[in-house]
Amino acid sequence: MPLQKLQIKPGVDRENTRYAAEGSWYETNKVRFRRGFPQKLGGWQRLSANTFLGICRSMWNWSTLGSQNLISVGTNIKYYIERGGAYYDVTPVRLTVTLTDPFTTTLGSATVLVDDVAHGALDGDYVTFSGATAVGGLTLNNEYLVAFIDEDSYNITAETTASSTVTGGGTVTAAYQLNTGSEIDAAGAYTGYGAGTWGLGGWGVGDTSFAPIRLWSQANFGEDLVFAYRGGPLCVWDAGSGVATRGLVINTTNYPSSTGVPTIVNSTMVSDIFRFVLAFGANPIGSAILDPMLIRWSDQEDFQDWTASATNQAGSIRASHGTEIVTAVQARQEVLIWTDAALYGMQYIGAPEVWSLQLLGDNVTIASPNAAVYSGNTAYWMGSDKFYYYDGTVKTLPCSVRSYIFDDFNKAQYAQVICGTNERFDEIWWFYCSAGSTTVDKYVIYNYMQEVWYYGTMARTAWMDADLRDQPIAATYSNNLVQHEIGSDCQETATTNPITATLVSSEFDLDDGDRFMFVRRILPDVTFEGSTVSNPAAVMTLLPMANSGSGYNNPLSEGGVNNETVTRTATAPIEQFTGQVYIRVRGRQMAFKLESTALGVAWKLGLPRIDMRPDGGRG
Repeated sequence: MPLQKLQIKPGVDRENTRYAAEGSWYETNKVRFRRGFPQKLGGWQRLSANTFLGICRSMWNWSTLGSQNLISVGTNIKYYIERGGAYYDVTPVRLTVTLTDPFTTTLGSATVLVDDVAHGALDGDYVTFSGATAVGGLTLNNEYLVAFIDEDSYNITAETTASSTVTGGGTVTAAYQLNTGSEIDAAGAYTGYGAGTWGLGGWGVGDTSFAPIRLWSQANFGEDLVFAYRGGPLCVWDAGSGVATRGLVINTTNYPSSTGVPTIVNSTMVSDIFRFVLAFGANPIGSAILDPMLIRWSDQEDFQDWTASATNQAGSIRASHGTEIVTAVQARQEVLIWTDAALYGMQYIGAPEVWSLQLLGDNVTIASPNAAVYSGNTAYWMGSDKFYYYDGTVKTLPCSVRSYIFDDFNKAQYAQVICGTNERFDEIWWFYCSAGSTTVDKYVIYNYMQEVWYYGTMARTAWMDADLRDQPIAATYSNNLVQHEIGSDCQETATTNPITATLVSSEFDLDDGDRFMFVRRILPDVTFEGSTVSNPAAVMTLLPMANSGSGYNNPLSEGGVNNETVTRTATAPIEQFTGQVYIRVRGRQMAFKLESTALGVAWKLGLPRIDMRPDGGRG
């Protein structure tokens, strides 16, 4: 018989059985499709050996007037500015107080009791003391971690042990940084609104809820940065003051001329061109209570003036569909705003209304504040049980892995979902927690040019495309940033590890699927272009079956699974594979697998061919 091509269409189909999905790929990990053919994902390496505190959930890249290329890094503990691979702590101070003799030391112990009535600090917060005199042999002018005791006192750990038991310290200035947040959505003693996943619950409903995950939003205001965490105050970082200077809460203490500034917001943005600072979910003027459906904006070109008047353009508007605004994304001619039940478009129309709000789609969901992205004049986002896109009309995004993704999903951790683009490869990436995990461990990719899906395992907590940097950048659980699409290995830490890339097809018939066929050889069509070792290799596996769905290791296949190694014999970049691999397998149906597990291996798969002959009828 003539050689048979293993011609399989791009993308993964997990909506059918392995046999019903014939002609498609069924499993992928660290594999993408480009121009219709599969190839191993690019590798990644850490940005630097430096690390930061906490889990990063947000990044923002911009350039200052002095051409400094900066990345802001928001974690559940701190807020940083990355420059040249170093992370500078710019976390704003929420409260500064003067204390008198606040320290009590204990002989032989490094634990120091601090007395401060109504300090407002939480366990795990940070405080910086200055002006202190020695007490118990300790001079406590430094930054310390708070170990909460009660509302009026807490412990810190000194660098050394005390030489006596005594109270003192003199006149001390205590600067408390913004309260820290949770790494994950976790059960807590909160009640009322928000006591559940996005879109669940109502005002005053419920007697348990979640300690919300710490999520940041930010945008550059000129060369400066406006930022806020969900449920926190608006802050600004002045780039002109340098990376050694902390950000400031926008209030009358730090900006005496400010007026009407929201004291609590859920997310913020700076509108393109018009330069309004926008707050999505905010307290109304005259109230300290958050209205999660209220949209407020500052006067144009002024982040300090939020009080509407006849001489400015500050104002507000309230969305009506849903119970809270989840997120917002800047689109080409509008700001797209998602509530937990609808999608709105907000456009600048000038005074006196300033901004208008239009309902674009109702009865839609969104998984998290970081689950949406805008690319190529289209918005894409993950909902609670499917994917959507908006290109002028809200539509369901057809997904060939939908059941696979949402049947293996920790729905208590929707808030951890992140989304980002990889424009070089026409991809939209989503990262999420699988059903058995409380940390992000899986990804799914949509290629919008080929309209195909593929998936795999990877732990990333934030993602940013290569806008002002050479490569996409992601945050990891190793408390650092990594650059993607570099090399072919994992260099997340000081140790370089191989990336296992796996590709498995659906079942396909040999000949007509009625007779048994004997496969005696395979002619691989694999290129190892981009590999960094002299002998890159991958393993091809033919998985024969007596009947569709009968399993790969059935008795009727001669030898069951048959592995052979395909090795490049020419030097790069010449990729001539004229060799053949002799095998002995027998079956009616078959699946094909390609896998690489070694360091320095990159590969692209073309059209392998198999040589087979009839080998009997019914078994």
